[in-house]
Formats: sequence, structure tokens, C-alpha cells
Amino acid sequence: MAQDQPHFSLVLGFRLISATLDEVVAEMPATVELSNRNGVLHGGAIMGFADNLGGTAAVINLCPGQSTTTIESKTNFLRPIRIGDVAHGRCVPLHKGRTTQIWQTTITRRDGKVAAIITQTQMMMTWQEPGQDARQNPA
Repeated sequence: MAQDQPHFSLVLGFRLISATLDEVVAEMPATVELSNRNGVLHGGAIMGFADNLGGTAAVINLCPGQSTTTIESKTNFLRPIRIGDVAHGRCVPLHKGRTTQIWQTTITRRDGKVAAIITQTQMMMTWQEPGQDARQNPA
């Protein structure tokens, strides 16, 4: 399931390295297409990378019939990632509950220094088709 990545991850150059129930590791190249005007990896690209890691971690922890969505995300930017470098991400759980999961992703540069720390909350839900009455099929 972790290998089935959304199309957005292809735009980012996301490459999944490993995925277990308690850790997802991936990398993303810092390309010119993902840069900001200062010539470093754009903060939005870093946040998108981290969101994809957290979403992947949540998805592989879902119960049958469930889906997930990010309901909160907080990013601390600590250092820039220069174009030509590679962002490495490691995502681990802080909380895995029945209705929410909290994941923390640490993004490091090639030199091993931490560039960003992202904490996100994922909501677990039962997906319903439009027009389906939730009272007839409670989640």
C-alpha cells in the first residue's frame, strides 16, 4: 500500500525508501523546479514532502474501509536545503489512536543536519459516497 503514491509525489520527485507501521523513510531531490527565489528548496515543497510522508504512514496504519486526511500541520524550518542537495525524511508516530494519529517528520540535508521538523495530525475516517446518509452507515 505504501508503494501506491499519489501523483503529487511524482511532481516532488518523492522516492520511498522504506515503510513499516512505525516508520516511513523517503527522499526528495532539491531541484530548480522546487526552489524559491533564494535558490534553496521552497518551504512549500518541504511541507508537501512531509505531508506525503505522514499521509503514507497513516495509510499503512488504517483499518479496512478507512481513509485519512491531514487536519493539522506545523512546520519548524531550521536550515535551508540548497538546490542539488537531497532532502531525507523520516516519519515516526507520536500517537496512533482510533480516530487520530500524530506523526512527526524530520527532514535532514545530505550533511545530516536537520532542516525542518513537521508535526501533523491525521484524522481516520470512513469514506462515504456523495449523497450517502451517514446515519444509515455510521462510521
